[in-house]
This record gives sequence, structure tokens and C-alpha cells, in this order.
Amino acid sequence: MFGWQLVGLILLVNLLKYPFFRFGTQYTVETGHSLVEGYAQKGRGYLWVFFILCVVSSVIALAGVGLLSASILHFVLPGVSVPLLATLIIGSTFLILLAGHFKALDGLTKAIMLALTVTTVLAVLFAASRGAAAPADFVAPSPWTLATLPFLVALMGWMPAPIEISALTSMWVREKQKDKASSLNDSLFDFNTGYITSAVLAIFFVALGALLQFGTGVEIPTAGGAYVTQLMNMYGGAIGQWAVPLIAFIAFMCMYGTTITVVDGYARASGEALRLLQNKPSLTTGHLNAWILGIGLVGLFIIIAMQAQLAGMLRFAMIVAFITAPVFAWLNLTLVRDEPSLTPGLRWLSYAGLIFLAGFTVLFLLNLAGIVK
Repeated sequence: MFGWQLVGLILLVNLLKYPFFRFGTQYTVETGHSLVEGYAQKGRGYLWVFFILCVVSSVIALAGVGLLSASILHFVLPGVSVPLLATLIIGSTFLILLAGHFKALDGLTKAIMLALTVTTVLAVLFAASRGAAAPADFVAPSPWTLATLPFLVALMGWMPAPIEISALTSMWVREKQKDKASSLNDSLFDFNTGYITSAVLAIFFVALGALLQFGTGVEIPTAGGAYVTQLMNMYGGAIGQWAVPLIAFIAFMCMYGTTITVVDGYARASGEALRLLQNKPSLTTGHLNAWILGIGLVGLFIIIAMQAQLAGMLRFAMIVAFITAPVFAWLNLTLVRDEPSLTPGLRWLSYAGLIFLAGFTVLFLLNLAGIVK
């Protein structure tokens, strides 16, 4: 829609969110506790805030990624309905997690993600070699208006991910530290590598749209999974139509792995928060499975109810992620702000990030209420 105009905003929001994601790894390696345990140590009020927002975010995020997964699979299997595909995806997710095969699938998903990265970079390079599709005299619409504010907020909500993902990451880091302890430098190196790669890949996705779709006059569909077809054809237009089935498979596997990760992570975080609120010694496998099943069923219900509104569902999930971001960011900062390992640079970047997130959230809510037009 906007060509290259949002590259600066994407880089900025990745930078300003960086400290709050980093704290999930840093705090856990330094203390041996997850962020959720840190919230509990600060007081039950903090933990209640996290628990409520985490439960709400869990079903919304699952509905978003689950519906996108089903829509991509529907592109490959057009004869099968989206609700049925979503049911199969959520059901298989539960069985995989119940059987404890998540780690094996996680390794496969990383390989698939690498394949998506390579094919996206190749598609951009091929598209760039042919030049942009937009006419030389094409006048781009401006994204810097209040009318596009909901879109910008949605974009920033999942760029690179909802901030509460940091709490999920900290729980996985804690489990990994139990199996094989890593130094803070090694853990932060892994985190930084993944974070920077994600930001760079986001720019490549912008480039794909800017080179192949921007300025062509082709309408961007928002109903159901129609945009999935358009997205796959963008790859085909750059690499060749022979690649479309392969890209569709790779994209589905990436989103399927994301769906499993979302269910597992949010179930662990929600279950852990409730355990701490109830002063129980540990999160049992039975309670974890109950959370997995509950999140899956509610997420599936939302998917079935909104199957024709993929764009709307995703936008809603992304907006919720953004307006809750200042709360999660503030929670994370409160855990490390008195630690000597928090450098002055990170501290000021955190303050800047909080002001940015809170300011945009207030502006969006005022615009939504009709106060700012």
C-alpha cells in the first residue's frame, strides 16, 4: 500500500521494543527465575495484571496465527473448508504438545524458517533486478494520517512480536538453563542474532510488496484468505510460478510451527502465573495440558466465528498487542531497572520505548473515541 515509506517506522519500533524483549533473556539468565516469577516477587498486583492480559492475548494471538495457517493450507487444499483445516491444525497441535514432540518439531520449524528466509531474499533480488512495478509518475498515498493510524498501530503491535512474548521466552530460557547452562554473553548473542535477523527480514518483506505490488493498481483483498493467494503469486511473479506450491508449503510450515509455539508458550505462562497466584509448588503436566486444551478450544471458536475476516482478525490481534505493550514493557523494566547490569544506554532506550508505546496508545484510543480526529 505504501511502498518504502514505512521502513523507518519498522526499524524504529524494532529498536524501541528491543530492551523489553532482551530483559526476558537477561533477567532469567542472571537470576535463574522467569519473568513471571519476577512479577510474583514484586507483588500479587503485578502478577494479576500479567495473568489477565496473558490469558486474553493467548486466545487472540492463537486465533490470528491459526486462521492464517488454515488460510495458507486452504490455498494448497482448496477443496477443504477453512474451519475444518483450522480444527485439524489446532487438534494436531494439542496432540503434538501432549506427546512431548515439540522439541523435535521446533528443530524442523527452524529449518523451514531458514528456507522461507532464503526464498524471500531470492524473490526480492529477482524482483529488484527487474525494477519496481509502479509507474515512474505514480503518486504514493501517505501513511501519516489519522485515518491510517489503526493500520500503523496494528503493524507495530506484532513488529517483531507482542511484547508479552518476552515472558514466554524467559520460561523457555529457564528450562534450557536447567538442561545446559549458558553464559549471559552467549544467551544474549543468540537473542540478538534472532532479533536482528527478524528486523532485517521484515525489511525484505516490505521490499517484496514495494517492488511487485505497490503502484500496480491491483486491489488488496481483505476478506477471508484472499490475500494469501495474492501473496503466493507475488513470490511466483518474482521467482516463477513453479515455486508457488513450494512457497505455500514453506509458509504453512512456518505458521504451523508458530501456532504450536503460541499455544505452548501462552499455556505455560498462563499456567505458571495461576500457579503462583495459588501458591502451588509447581505447574503439573495435567494443569499445563488443561491450559493447552482451553486456549486451543477458545482460539478455534474465534477462528470459526471470524473465518471470513482474516485481515480483520489479524488486525484486531495486532492492535490488542500494541495497546497492551506499554503494560508489559513497564513490567519488564521494573524487574531490571535497579540491576547493575542495566547500562545507561539500555535504560534510556527503555524510557524512550515506554514513552513511544504509551504515546501512540493514548493517541490511538483518543482517535478511537472520536476525541482526536
